[in-house]
Amino acid sequence: MPQIDRELNEVWNALRASRGRRDEALEEVRITNLRAIEHIRIPFDYPVSVLAGPNGSGKSTVLFACACAYRVPGRRAGHFAPGRLFPNFSSEQEAVRSDPAPETELEFNYLHDGDRHTMLWKRGEQWRRTGSSFPQRDVYLRTLANLTSPSEVRSILQLGKKQVEREEISADLLIFAHRILPWRYRNVDLIRGRSSRDLLFAEIEGDEETRYSEFHMSSGERTIVRISKDISGLENALVLIDEVDTGMHPYTQQQAMLELQRSALRQKLQIVVASHSPVILDSVPPEGRIFLDRDREGHVQREPLYRDIFQKALYGQSQDRLSILCEDKVAEGLIRGILDVLNVRLGLRHEDIIVGRNTGKDEFPGHIRTLGKFHKLSDFIVVLDGDSRAMEKDLIAVAREYGHPLEPIFLPGDASPENWLWERLRALPEEYAQSLGLRADSMLSLIDRLDDLADGAVQQQDTAKAAMGAFADQVQRTVADIARIVGRSEAERKAIPELLQALNDQIGRWRRF
Repeated sequence: MPQIDRELNEVWNALRASRGRRDEALEEVRITNLRAIEHIRIPFDYPVSVLAGPNGSGKSTVLFACACAYRVPGRRAGHFAPGRLFPNFSSEQEAVRSDPAPETELEFNYLHDGDRHTMLWKRGEQWRRTGSSFPQRDVYLRTLANLTSPSEVRSILQLGKKQVEREEISADLLIFAHRILPWRYRNVDLIRGRSSRDLLFAEIEGDEETRYSEFHMSSGERTIVRISKDISGLENALVLIDEVDTGMHPYTQQQAMLELQRSALRQKLQIVVASHSPVILDSVPPEGRIFLDRDREGHVQREPLYRDIFQKALYGQSQDRLSILCEDKVAEGLIRGILDVLNVRLGLRHEDIIVGRNTGKDEFPGHIRTLGKFHKLSDFIVVLDGDSRAMEKDLIAVAREYGHPLEPIFLPGDASPENWLWERLRALPEEYAQSLGLRADSMLSLIDRLDDLADGAVQQQDTAKAAMGAFADQVQRTVADIARIVGRSEAERKAIPELLQALNDQIGRWRRF
């Protein structure tokens, strides 16, 4: 495992353990009738969360809604009020358009001083707040971008014509930046006028001639220095960053997320970022990933946590790979065994094909719609268990909505994979005994004994699952391991011609196009 992956795993485990010791957290936000969001509930199950999704999926809306959760000490009352963050344009002239202003609610559930509280912002004619409390907490909200807006550039350039203050940024506020960037700063100054505008100046350590303002920083450097300066002094705060990956190389993104999580642990921060980057997503554990998308009517919704196979496809990490989606670990083992044989025949490497699972058959229509929206169906083969054949027409119809001629593939038999595996083990003990470290007669005796023990199950399919589980324990393998052994053997003997031919045809079609 690479060093940075080990470091990420360490900080993940430390942050998970720290949750029970925190007495301050935004645990959940519920949003109703705001922009494209009809109703959505976003829980925050890990101290550092990543909001992901396509453009227009509501990431910034959720991020800005979170900023309304607290009263910020030292700031005027309306600093992060929803009326300021979600303004509406209206005109008294009938011919001039106005923004719609539906009744809107922002509901927050907190852990505050060790107790749980609820607060509600509600907009009718204007925004009003109700609830048991309005807790205080430092909130940092930043949208990071290049200095390219002409009006922003103009206003900052005006600083040079006015009375300004020069403030040296202390070294402890640059620790975050120094851990990420490949150089160190000797000095970083902040030039500030009477307005809220300011400008950074940096000097590189070891080179007295290298002195430059923010105008000459890359967008990635500017992002890192700004975050470092702003959050290094915060304690127990809520940190919200939009487009956190702005201008950063993928390796730098990973380093930045590692340091953000270390800051969250060290300073008891809660951090929520929005990003399109798969590297940013991979830098937090699954419970820290929040996926947003629009449904078929255009309303924003929170998607169930994508399996890795979806994340890799939708976020650009499987451009030249075919993906096979199946139902569970046993089906995956069986398919991998078949691919052990088929890949050799077709001249493919194992990494050319991704096998994903951990999904129930009832979720397949939704998965097909998700992949169809992103034009990824041609990169997927759908494989279901033998007892799912009744779904074939429905799955084909769903894929047809996106112009894709889906051909679902089904595993052998008309019941669960365990049922078919159990039948193959019983029918061919000489074939499988040696691979499993048994004699053929001992294996048959074990199968008979386990059949008798499992007969108490209500259905035959349950009997096979129970028997396969017990058999796997006896031979010190998993059921998925045994499935791979059986799949490989059956493919070598060409004993499952329909399944072999279907996989061969669809893999061949993918390779051609």
